[in-house]
Amino acid sequence: MAQEYRAKVFKSGNSLALRLPKALGFAEGEDMVVVPHANGKFSFWRESDSLDVLMSLYGSMSPGFMAEGRGDTEQDERDWSKPPSHSGAA
Repeated sequence: MAQEYRAKVFKSGNSLALRLPKALGFAEGEDMVVVPHANGKFSFWRESDSLDVLMSLYGSMSPGFMAEGRGDTEQDERDWSKPPSHSGAA
């Protein structure tokens, strides 16, 4: 198992900040990507490592992932006689 570190959340102006131990090797001002998950957990990595993170996900799906396809998706009929509306997504 990897070394366990503790971090402290504190108030910084009108925001909250997470103080990470220097031993983790992050540099001051380094840009990070933070991804919240539905279960309340977070993943984070250096922005410069984003491509490596993406490539590490390749092939990580279970063998049966989407084995039955995407399934049927219902779509409303479109009226192609009118010019497109650019009012934005609902």
